[in-house]
Amino acid sequence: MNAVSLKDLKPKQFFSKPLFLDSGYILLAPECPVDEGLVKRLTRWEFREAYTEGEALDGALPEAGGKQDAEAAEAPVFADGAGDAEKLQAIVAFYTELIAYVDALYTRFVTKTEIDYRDLVERMRGLYEVCAENRRYLLRAQTIVPQHKNYLVSHAARSAIYSIILGSTLKLVPFRLIELGAAAVLHEIGMVRLPPQLYMAGRALTPQERKSITAHPVLGYNLLKEHQVPLAVCLAALEHHERLNGSGYPRNLTGDKISLYSRIIMVACSYDAVTAARPYKEAKDGYSGMVDILKNEGKQYDDAVIRALVYSLSIYPIGLRVLLSNGKAATVVDVNPDNPRYPIVQVAGARSPDGKDLVLATSETGLRIQRPLGKDE
Repeated sequence: MNAVSLKDLKPKQFFSKPLFLDSGYILLAPECPVDEGLVKRLTRWEFREAYTEGEALDGALPEAGGKQDAEAAEAPVFADGAGDAEKLQAIVAFYTELIAYVDALYTRFVTKTEIDYRDLVERMRGLYEVCAENRRYLLRAQTIVPQHKNYLVSHAARSAIYSIILGSTLKLVPFRLIELGAAAVLHEIGMVRLPPQLYMAGRALTPQERKSITAHPVLGYNLLKEHQVPLAVCLAALEHHERLNGSGYPRNLTGDKISLYSRIIMVACSYDAVTAARPYKEAKDGYSGMVDILKNEGKQYDDAVIRALVYSLSIYPIGLRVLLSNGKAATVVDVNPDNPRYPIVQVAGARSPDGKDLVLATSETGLRIQRPLGKDE
């Protein structure tokens, strides 16, 4: 890799390939600009150089157009119904039903202090099967269905989906994936023992309120133990806010002392939290959320789980609306298993010669993603 002197980094500068701090720590993904905060942090940490195999683009992304882009725009890569509106509609209905189920589960626990764990396992068996067969549609459905009024409900459902997908990439066996999904649904159950104004607040919490929130992992662990839920699921509720560097809570655990389910759920949970809207903050788009997780500041997360996240969702996650290098808008609809930087996209309003939605592969040398589209676009 080529060394880049810190003094040569300029705000709004781009690099054509990832910029690394060392052999394994990504500072910037392609199409993510240098900012003054990054330069200041590196200076404060007394770093002198960064490394990349790419080239500095001096504040501008490559212009759209060119022969290769035009050729790529004519070459559909899927013939298996990747743009099948009926299948997507069916998965949207499944996801809507999942949200309703999680809402009922939490409501039943709040009102009757009951958990039907066997029923939850059966629901997670169904979710595992949908993730295995229709993962890309399920991830898109999450971007279509409005967020539930109770953030805990949407967060629990989405965390279960991400966790099962990550666990699949990590080659967990089916019964473990089903149990992992159950753990993800229940990981925040301790919140319901706190005053609702804390976990349903329409504002940023005060320092004292944030301190009160930190009790929920222990509360959740004790509640699940009382209901004879498997220990692995109880530990996930207890440890999902631990961090591999020991900076988490409630026990400041490090590394392999944290259970596998917890290490998976903490990444799924963190990614969902940063990409979900709250009354007091706007949601980040999937690309920005992915970059946040990839930075892994302080080595909080398990590297293997982060790699699973990238290869499962891609750098530009499924469901993200993007601007292509040919100037057209598109939606990311699938990952490229060979390179998570160049996912599969469905071009807005375009059709293939056989009348199907136009679905294309992006690449380093052909059609590329320029950037995510903003809400106003």
